[in-house]
Amino acid sequence: MARTSELVPDAMFAIEQAVGPGLSFPTNMMHSHNMIPTHGSKPLTRPRLPSPRRSLCPAALSIVAACALAVSCGKKDEKPAPSAQPDSKGTNLPATASARPEFAKLAGKWERPDGGYVLEIKTVDSGGTMDAAYFNPNPIKVSRAAAFSKEGATKVVVELRDENYPGCTYNLTYDPQSDQLYGQYFQASMQQTFDVTFARMK
Repeated sequence: MARTSELVPDAMFAIEQAVGPGLSFPTNMMHSHNMIPTHGSKPLTRPRLPSPRRSLCPAALSIVAACALAVSCGKKDEKPAPSAQPDSKGTNLPATASARPEFAKLAGKWERPDGGYVLEIKTVDSGGTMDAAYFNPNPIKVSRAAAFSKEGATKVVVELRDENYPGCTYNLTYDPQSDQLYGQYFQASMQQTFDVTFARMK
């Protein structure tokens, strides 16, 4: 083990570097466990150094500001994209289905030669739905009117629901050669069926 006399100079050097030059130590306290450095006759205490204030360098401040801006931008409410509005020419609107050629031939007024009954077919859409009217000679309510194709022929069904017409129904077929509608008429109040023909009114 090293002797105490050899360790004292090293300890004094370390204390001088920590506290500062110009300090003296009493010789009678060199071997004491409680060595108190003195400056002359007054005890000397180690001055308290102010704790350094932490500061951010300009680069760090720039990074913090950029992060704050990114967060604030991300919290903004997103506005929904405006829905597409149809232009004035209607290019965004679905195209209106045109009538099928075989149904288009049904439009017009048709008359039964045997009694003057008139069936008026105003329009027929591509699905076969008809806008029709019936006269005897006064108007009779039409509850259902439709056209359809069957076995290469164009068919027409017209149902009447009015006073004295409790579900009377026409089942007709269009003949393109004679330009006529022919078929059967069911008279619901009499529970009888009649063969009928409609000619196109000029």
